[in-house]
Amino acid sequence: MGLEKIITIANKPGLYEYKAQTNSGLVVRSLENGKTLPINLRHDVSMLSEIAIYTQVDEIPLGEVFQKIYEKENGGKAIDPKASKDKLTGYFEEILPDYDKSRVYNSHIKKVLQWYNLLIDSGMTSFKKEEEAATEEE
Repeated sequence: MGLEKIITIANKPGLYEYKAQTNSGLVVRSLENGKTLPINLRHDVSMLSEIAIYTQVDEIPLGEVFQKIYEKENGGKAIDPKASKDKLTGYFEEILPDYDKSRVYNSHIKKVLQWYNLLIDSGMTSFKKEEEAATEEE
């Protein structure tokens, strides 16, 4: 399971794994509780592989940010997303020192850490794109 199959749905908590497409939408499985549910086309859906974090120079794909956290934590979970604002921003600066503080809000940092911890709990160990991971294995 790569980030290409993990989605977030607006106004629904957590992350979901894409399972199938139907005539009226998608079938997804919640990473939190494992329940499968249909999502219609009216929902705003985003793939994690398409999300990026603003930096002073460019945008960094979310998968790269997750990989940096994974390496910093030696495969463990990140700090609690409910920590104080100062702790969260300090932690995020260690991961991504040049992130754009004017466009990346505390709520974004919390969401990144929540998603990362959920993915770790779900057994994900690599956040590279599937084609990059396949190239490295060769």
